[in-house]
Amino acid sequence: MIALGSDHGGYDLKMEVEAYLKEKGLEYKDYGCFDKSSCDYPEFGHAAAEAVASGECEKGIVICTTGIGISISANKVKGIRCALCGDPLSAKMTRLHNDANMLAMGAGIVGTNLALEIVETFLNTEFSKEERHQRRINKIEK
Repeated sequence: MIALGSDHGGYDLKMEVEAYLKEKGLEYKDYGCFDKSSCDYPEFGHAAAEAVASGECEKGIVICTTGIGISISANKVKGIRCALCGDPLSAKMTRLHNDANMLAMGAGIVGTNLALEIVETFLNTEFSKEERHQRRINKIEK
């Protein structure tokens, strides 16, 4: 299951991501926000990150206007490696090398088509399991 979270600035793109996941038959849980009323991204970034950290969800996707604030918020949760990606190569590399368990995007930075390509790449790229990358992840976790 994939945890989703956004603030009002990421709401429309989150709805596009939900439609994509539904089309692909992938399960997800939306941790808010639930409309475009002004709200605070830390609440929703944190809620989605907690779901991933607890094991309730395998991965997470969080979205705000730039992706910066919500990624910082998600990364405050122990066990979360949330990567802000604005292109498919970054999404691929963060999965291969960092085993990132959350993806952050900026709705004001990437359009829908690019965002969905980033999501697809993130969800379909496995961690390389190379020793050097695992060693580095272990150091991050300490």
